[in-house]
Amino acid sequence: MRIFRILLAAAAAILAAATLMRTQARADSVADFYRGKDLTIIVGYGPGGGYDLFARLLARHLGRHIPGDPNVIVQNMPGAGSLRATNYLYNVAPKDGTTIGIFASDMPLLGLLDQNPAVQFDPRKFTWLGSSSRLANDAYVLIVRKDAPVKTIEDARRPGGSDLVLGGTAEGAAGADVQKILRDALGLHLRQVLGYRDTSAIFLAMERGEVMGRTVALSAIRATRPDWLKPGSDFHLLVAFARRTRLPDFPNVPTARELAPSEAARALIEFTETPLMTMARPFAAPPGIPAERAAVLRTAFMATHRDPQYIADAAAVGVEISPVSADELMTSLDEMARAPRETFTYVRKLYATNKGD
Repeated sequence: MRIFRILLAAAAAILAAATLMRTQARADSVADFYRGKDLTIIVGYGPGGGYDLFARLLARHLGRHIPGDPNVIVQNMPGAGSLRATNYLYNVAPKDGTTIGIFASDMPLLGLLDQNPAVQFDPRKFTWLGSSSRLANDAYVLIVRKDAPVKTIEDARRPGGSDLVLGGTAEGAAGADVQKILRDALGLHLRQVLGYRDTSAIFLAMERGEVMGRTVALSAIRATRPDWLKPGSDFHLLVAFARRTRLPDFPNVPTARELAPSEAARALIEFTETPLMTMARPFAAPPGIPAERAAVLRTAFMATHRDPQYIADAAAVGVEISPVSADELMTSLDEMARAPRETFTYVRKLYATNKGD
């Protein structure tokens, strides 16, 4: 019996050593692949906006957590509310682990709806790395000029009242889609002017009075226009989207959920809030990259978000970090895909009805 235990222990030790050697060999192989290479982060928007900010923040720290320490660069690819970049990442980008991307949080929902021929991807087949934020301390907010004809939610809902003219980039972009949801689910009188290049262009249009406001991540305002949030500024917040509770710093700003006029409207809001609350700043690689590199990228992504230097950099620019793992993000996608048929039908009609906004 003692000899048997000794042999069993020896076999276990040999197996553990072999497993360690295989793991080390894979790590060495990944390090050899990335050493001296560039890893490109594709951003679906132009420089200066929230998605670009998150990409450049990640780029400064991600390489340290990848074996081989690759150089990480950022490439902006604006167009169609990040649809151009999303299609590129899925269909054209190298599938070897040297390219990842960040795109609008609504892109996965557009893919699941499967009704727009310009959407050339299945969101469930991306190599997901995770999301830098779940809006834990953030939200999409409707921010407007104080001299706008619509100054309150009551004004925006008043029958026959003036339209609140809001800026946006394109159909499928998170900001534009949130505006449509607020209009149709809450009964707000909103009119969109789409086609702006990126967040910076919309902010400039707001300052010039070309448009009266927009919906945008609160963190993007904090990072690029913090004076807008101070008392006495020329702008104020009307509603917070993708929040279960009111923002602690803005207790007088209602959530979209509490403004819902019916259970159906609330259900629609909760469904469309899901992408923002689990994938507010989503990062993915193309489908089909080698499994060992996919595993390394996912591990490096989460390790970066625990990196004290990364966290300090994020705090310095006012960026809210609440990371979501790839597994959690994919679970959320599966849950969305199993939503009731009537919910999908309603959302498909909503997007189709407003296709020309």
